[in-house]
Amino acid sequence: MKIAVVGTGYVGLVTGTCFAEVGIDVVCVDVNTTKIENLRKGIMPIYEPGLEEMVQRNYEKKRLDFSTDLASAIKDCDVAFIAVGTPPGEDGSADLKYVIEVARQIGRTMNDYGVVVTKSTVPVGTAAKVRAAVKEELQKRGVDIPFDVASNPEFLKEGAAIEDFLKPDRIVIGIDSGRAEEIMRKLYKPFLLNGHPIIFMDIPSAEMTKYAANAMLATKISFMNDVANLCEIMGADVNMVRKGIGSDNRIGPKFIYPGVGYGGSCFPKDVKALIKTAQENGYKMRVLQAVEEVNESQKEVLFNKINTYFKGHLKGKTIALWGLSFKPKTDDMREAPSLVLIRQLLEQGVTVKAYDPVAMPEARHSLNDTITYSKDPYDTLIDADGLCLVTEWPEFRLPNFEVVSRLLKNKVIFDGRNIYDATELRLLGFDYFGIGIQ
Repeated sequence: MKIAVVGTGYVGLVTGTCFAEVGIDVVCVDVNTTKIENLRKGIMPIYEPGLEEMVQRNYEKKRLDFSTDLASAIKDCDVAFIAVGTPPGEDGSADLKYVIEVARQIGRTMNDYGVVVTKSTVPVGTAAKVRAAVKEELQKRGVDIPFDVASNPEFLKEGAAIEDFLKPDRIVIGIDSGRAEEIMRKLYKPFLLNGHPIIFMDIPSAEMTKYAANAMLATKISFMNDVANLCEIMGADVNMVRKGIGSDNRIGPKFIYPGVGYGGSCFPKDVKALIKTAQENGYKMRVLQAVEEVNESQKEVLFNKINTYFKGHLKGKTIALWGLSFKPKTDDMREAPSLVLIRQLLEQGVTVKAYDPVAMPEARHSLNDTITYSKDPYDTLIDADGLCLVTEWPEFRLPNFEVVSRLLKNKVIFDGRNIYDATELRLLGFDYFGIGIQ
């Protein structure tokens, strides 16, 4: 089979590379000439464990190619994936202009039957707009080329995207024709050999499934953060509460870890988009509105703890930050809680020294040189008045606390992810502040 993947961002690049890994001929297309040239040289636009090696291997074996020529990529391909960005508008709705433009380009260039698949996260009804755009361009050409449209939402976790694609929990595909189902089933056959389920459904349901999944996970996070805040007030330990409810198989242990709020490219954008979609159709998503409100306020929790500890006298202080990306194993800074914390600290005249294993170059795009970027975790601690753990990278889990104690001016740790043992640190003489514990 031959496929084209339009868009070489996070979703498009991972999708195209993983299909190539199982022997499918793939062309990844992008309008960004520099990005395409870099990919041909093995230079990645994103950080994702294992991706660079897989891209280079499949490019060398000529199963994976990169191009700016959509017409050439579409020629003779069986499936064309649309994986371009859908940035949120000011009102929270998903901006579909890039998706529709790609659909129009496909309509202008296709010369034989194919399946046009929306891989980007898009609102319900987008596939119908894609179909209309392709059909309109075909009519302008005066040709009657058959095609099908499908929805194939992605469920990739940043930091584990390769594993998620190659060994998926499930594959969701929205189709409305038997021919499209046959092609999509054949395309995904290599990923089904170990019993991973493929779920075919109508297209609107597939589009809704992606939003509903992310909204549910975001809800679990905000719920647990809300509970954590109440635990602090009532003298309960949220870590114990988490274990107690996580052992209930109706709830499960995943996504109930309290922290400083969710970020990234998916949860914030998708929650907003689903709320907006409901509004446009005369319905109010009351639970999701609360989820969003809790998450925004949760991003201020660490600052409030720091401000309280120093009794509001923050000007002239220096705070060390461990972790900048919104989660470990990625350099993604979109909607990262660290950005909210840093902005609040800077507004109060605080000097911020930060270290992140991979996200510091990306962080400079948002922060420029308003903070100090350190060479290693311990470098951030020199002359710092306190340590703030924001992102739970593995290398932060077991530091040398004797060194930490010696370098800090004040032996205080603000743990935004509850990765340290409060009792142990307090016995070592630290003032320790976690989330949802006293």
